Amino acid sequence: MEKLLFDERPKKTRDELFDREKEIEEIKNNINRPLLAISGIRRIGKTSTLLVALNELKTDYVLIDCRRLKENYGRQDLYSIFSASFSSIIDKVRDILSGVRGVSIVGNSIEFKWKGRQSLSLADLFDHLNKKRLIIAIDEAQKLRGPLSTEIKDAIAHAYDYDENLTFIFTGSEIGLLYDFLGVEDKNSPLYGRYYYSVTLERFSREMSKEFLTKGFQEVGLRANNSVVDKLVDLFDGIPGWLTFGANRFLEGGKIDDIMEIAISVALDELEKLIDTKRRVSEISARRYKYALKCLGSGMNTWSKLLDCIQRSEGTTISSSVLDNILLSLEKTSIIKDYEFLDPIYREASKRMRV
Repeated sequence: MEKLLFDERPKKTRDELFDREKEIEEIKNNINRPLLAISGIRRIGKTSTLLVALNELKTDYVLIDCRRLKENYGRQDLYSIFSASFSSIIDKVRDILSGVRGVSIVGNSIEFKWKGRQSLSLADLFDHLNKKRLIIAIDEAQKLRGPLSTEIKDAIAHAYDYDENLTFIFTGSEIGLLYDFLGVEDKNSPLYGRYYYSVTLERFSREMSKEFLTKGFQEVGLRANNSVVDKLVDLFDGIPGWLTFGANRFLEGGKIDDIMEIAISVALDELEKLIDTKRRVSEISARRYKYALKCLGSGMNTWSKLLDCIQRSEGTTISSSVLDNILLSLEKTSIIKDYEFLDPIYREASKRMRV
């Protein structure tokens, strides 16, 4: 039997997606604005909600996945992602991009020249794309932060003002960094003062989580035990991606305790990758972030308790500004808010970090 709700890939139609009617309608009702932002923590369903809305609109769109961008990416990296994305809709844009300086169309591929006299600027690309109605959706847009961010925002600001056929939609799971990138409240940002419509995805309530799991199990012909549903809801706290993960592991024969261990292992790996980015700054910085995460995971939920815990762990004093910067960074990456983990699996994973 086909499984729709428990399919771990991004959903594309409403019958595959549980709930999110309000958010889908918000996107559709505001699609004629120049700029929208969709935010929510990891695994909350941003990409699925976006794709369902876009497919119902019947308007041509391109999805640019910025997760592939490395830190401190270069122009070649950026143009490579744009090239792959626009190649996926080549039949929609072939006519308007044919003959444009800096654009080569070879078979079913579109190539953008990124350096030299014949190179293509993003502003020029957007101007040419403006010859038709097009939605440009940029997934995990906070990854665009870096040395080229001002150039990218300059091009988007130009399109905002002059390219009326284009709508930009940004999604981001590192919510603070997403809004830092947009910079609509930053006087030094090219997008300063420009209005954007914001859509925020929240986690499911307990009752919605139970309904989601019950319906998903019914789709595959299983009448789930209430205790199993309750345990999965207790474990994953209304985060759709984790609920789907847990349900699929259960369908494969996994026990609840084993499912929890696998999920924690996945989350621990993700936290270690975050620490690796801090290690590029210094080993001391990486170590302090680890101590901060472990202390937060153990319940140090005030500024003074956290400071004391980190100092005792490290055996040295640290300045208040260092702790403030750590907290700000963890909040902007949507790991914590008000000294609490936004994802319960991350909280458990933090306790197992080795220093």
